[in-house]
Amino acid sequence: MEVLTQWNRILQWSARYAPGTHAQLADGASRADIEAAERDLGFEVNPELRTWWSVCDGTREGRFAELFPPFYTPCGPAESVRSWLVSKTIWQDAWELPDTGRLAGSWAHGYHPRFVPIAFDGLGNHLVIDLRPGPRRGAVLEWDHELCHVEEPRWPSLAGLFSDVAQALETGSVIDHSRAWVDPDGQIDWQIGNWTETGSPGR
Repeated sequence: MEVLTQWNRILQWSARYAPGTHAQLADGASRADIEAAERDLGFEVNPELRTWWSVCDGTREGRFAELFPPFYTPCGPAESVRSWLVSKTIWQDAWELPDTGRLAGSWAHGYHPRFVPIAFDGLGNHLVIDLRPGPRRGAVLEWDHELCHVEEPRWPSLAGLFSDVAQALETGSVIDHSRAWVDPDGQIDWQIGNWTETGSPGR
């Protein structure tokens, strides 16, 4: 499956060049844990997300490992559900009739029940998989907790996210003004700047 091919590129690079980040990544969640998360959510996740969770259960003890730009740490099914339930509590008055577009990838003000967190920044923002119906189902969105909305999909799929991250790690290319560096502890650090072609901050 393409999502595993792209994920393995990230694993191979991080194992060699960013061992601090690599060591924080947890092994896959069990089938029972994934199914328990789906029961809590009240629906099945898409096959791509299920496949990724089967090889990555977020990070060990929920530690930060900013694998995705600009500062997002992967989360497994249990952490995803915890974050989802927090959003459900916050948005309980509009949970059954959310102020969002009906189709995946459309504008949304407020949290839709079919947004499934896949990464967190520790400040309330998340990357989420959009599991609303439609041809863009499975897209990756960025939930901004201060603006209380999502905009256009950041990536069309998990595989798309992983492919862009792997490419950036392998080549030093930029994703939305973020370039990956590795700190002295072997941790990936996405630095934001107006980067030039040579990798130096632009002026």
